[in-house]
Amino acid sequence: MIVYNVTVKIDLNVHDIWIRWMKEEHVPRVMETGCFVESKIYRILQEDETEGISYAFQYFANTMGDYFNYKENFAPALQKELLNIFPEKFTAFRTILKEV
Repeated sequence: MIVYNVTVKIDLNVHDIWIRWMKEEHVPRVMETGCFVESKIYRILQEDETEGISYAFQYFANTMGDYFNYKENFAPALQKELLNIFPEKFTAFRTILKEV
């Protein structure tokens, strides 16, 4: 199992709109690509959230080929949409994990 993990820190002033949009729009669109078999959203617990709230979005793929299909054919448009709707309101980094 391959896990595509996206960690995001979102500004407090757009948090409520953003998390709703992520749950109702973005994550379903990622899953509609057929590249992943499951997704989960985790809030990262931090003592100080004055600069934003952090989340880990995890998408589970059966193979690296499924992940690369997503990365090459779907990710650019989905990421661009997110940047256009919430410009300069979040930071994100991505990691690929393999179950051992």
